[in-house]
Amino acid sequence: MKTTLEQWRMFKAVVDHGGYAQASEAIHKSQSTISYGVHKLQEQLGVQLLEVEGRKAVLTPHGKVLLQRAEQLLDQAATLDQVANALSVGIEPVIRIAVDMIFPYDGLFSVLDEFAQQYPNTRIELEEFVLSGGNELLEAGKVDLLITTIVAPGWHGHHLERIRFIPVSHPAHPLQQLDRPVEYDDLTQYRQIVIRDSGKRRSSEGGWLGAYQRWTVTHASTSLNMVRRGLGYAWYPEHLIRHDLAQQQLIPLPFANDQSRFVDLYLVQANSQSTGPATQALVELFGHRCPGKVHSAPPEQ
Repeated sequence: MKTTLEQWRMFKAVVDHGGYAQASEAIHKSQSTISYGVHKLQEQLGVQLLEVEGRKAVLTPHGKVLLQRAEQLLDQAATLDQVANALSVGIEPVIRIAVDMIFPYDGLFSVLDEFAQQYPNTRIELEEFVLSGGNELLEAGKVDLLITTIVAPGWHGHHLERIRFIPVSHPAHPLQQLDRPVEYDDLTQYRQIVIRDSGKRRSSEGGWLGAYQRWTVTHASTSLNMVRRGLGYAWYPEHLIRHDLAQQQLIPLPFANDQSRFVDLYLVQANSQSTGPATQALVELFGHRCPGKVHSAPPEQ
């Protein structure tokens, strides 16, 4: 005869509360029911799990081993019940998110942490991209939420925030040694590090592309490591290089006027008319995290 979850629950209750009478009060079952259930469990297993010392039920060595396994089993069963209950009321089992790599990761992690506390059984699948790569995922039906700088034709984007890009190089880079303000003509003579569009249908790169020498990479961390070593210059999101600027590992290019560039980030919902409660909660969390949500980008015609 197979053991049941209820038998393991009664066994654990006796251990947790120190005896059959205490377990009876805690889980609202009669003492005789618990006693019979645990006795039957031991009989089925062929090992003694508990022994009574005075008025207290104490684990045997076999009982200690099996209690650990029982706790894992009961936790899994509880999680299964929670997932089933969530599905029964329409809570999504998984949400797919695509995020442009310029989105501040501290903010992203903060949102996901808060979301996990509200919906612990909803899985998150996170895809990172550059420029148009996210729109290809959206159009292919592979994401539920998209954070992008480019709102594709036919879609609405809710504004999240504006990202400032700063042109920087290593302090020893030749552009820092001109003894005069840098001009755009100067930039053409030196290597620019750019990040490739992750979209498969396009091969553009982001930012000013006037340099005759140009190295193209696929990830921001690769680009940063190159510029930190003096191999070129680049425009970066201010939040990404804040530490480098503070430590003067990177410094802004000395233009006569501020040459910062600004890029807006938008949140796009794949199916805004049929959004589930977990996805809607995530949308609201992003909105609270990014107070710049003040306007929408209408769909292009």
